[in-house]
Amino acid sequence: MIDDGQRMVIERACLRLVTEYCHLVDHGEAARIADLFTDDGVWMSTQGRAALQQFFQSRQDDVARMSRHVCNNTLIDVVDADHARGVTYLTLYRHDGEPGRKVSPLSGPSMLGEYRDVFVRTADGWRFQQRDLILDFIRTDPS
Repeated sequence: MIDDGQRMVIERACLRLVTEYCHLVDHGEAARIADLFTDDGVWMSTQGRAALQQFFQSRQDDVARMSRHVCNNTLIDVVDADHARGVTYLTLYRHDGEPGRKVSPLSGPSMLGEYRDVFVRTADGWRFQQRDLILDFIRTDPS
């Protein structure tokens, strides 16, 4: 049985993973995202730490892309002491332009959706076991 204090600690650890994911991808360190997953972790259709590292390295290498993942309305459901599930709303702003720029033009979000997460406690702390993105809105114009 999980008490309220334990539940809050688990929820906070999972929320930190959600926030760290966004920070890493938005600040040029996307390759480190693989470390937020279990060894057999899954992001969409990419599975396993090595495949995830390669996938996120390609995002990191795309220096023309500037992005900001605005995540909110996170709801974590603690299953037990070692498992949790979560949903987080995503509003994504992104623009491809001149590498090294400090500011990009703003024309509205690129997409809106939800991350659906499965979290597990590992020897190294809480990690994503699975992360899916369900899109509800996507900008179709080229701007």
